[in-house]
Amino acid sequence: MIIEIERKSIMAVKIRMTRMGRRHRPFFRINAIDSRTPRDGRVLEKLGHYDPLEKDKDKQIVLDLDRVKYWLENGAIPSDSVSDMLLRMGVKHKYAEVKQARRAKAKTQARAKGAFFNKAEKVAAEKAAEKVAAEAEAKVKAAEEAKKKVEEEAKAKAEAEAKAKEETEAKAKEKEEAQAEAEAQAKAEAEVKAKEEAEAKAEEKEEAQAEKEATKAQAEAKVEDEAEPKAEEDAEPKAEAEGGAEEGKE
Repeated sequence: MIIEIERKSIMAVKIRMTRMGRRHRPFFRINAIDSRTPRDGRVLEKLGHYDPLEKDKDKQIVLDLDRVKYWLENGAIPSDSVSDMLLRMGVKHKYAEVKQARRAKAKTQARAKGAFFNKAEKVAAEKAAEKVAAEAEAKVKAAEEAKKKVEEEAKAKAEAEAKAKEETEAKAKEKEEAQAEAEAQAKAEAEVKAKEEAEAKAEEKEEAQAEKEATKAQAEAKVEDEAEPKAEEDAEPKAEAEGGAEEGKE
């Protein structure tokens, strides 16, 4: 009975997965199904299962390879996912080769049109473009930072040179002012000293003059003192003579 069903439906059979399990815990049955029935329609034969959460890679896929090969030899067409599983398990089939040739042709046509073959290529191209753009942006940013750094260094150097020049000029000016102040102070001191010396000389001269005048006055006084007794002596004989004359006259 099963063989008769298989013979009647063999040209419309597909080997595909049916999701089982619960939420966040997927589990897939691999079945031979009549492609003309709904997705979860009548199963012709259970061929194995696929457990993606199984940690042991060898136990993730369990298949009855003999029955899978039977259905493949009799025209069953595996889905893309099942086809990849079979190739990984070393089961080669013509549908994989046809699919590969079809994909290669589609890829060549897409390349000729300048389009992407699939979403993965588009994503990869977008990522590559983003990477190139990011690298270009990074280079521009690095160049700007280098330029900014050079400008900052040049500015800092100019400011340092200007500051050093200002300090040098300030020191020179301070030195000149100190020297000028010292010279002015020395000149003032010299003038004061010269004035003091002149005043001292004037005082000495005045003192000498006063002393000279005092000496002269003393000399004159002495002369006068010496002249007075003599005058008195001269006056007495004269008085006597005048007195005698007056007596004789009488």
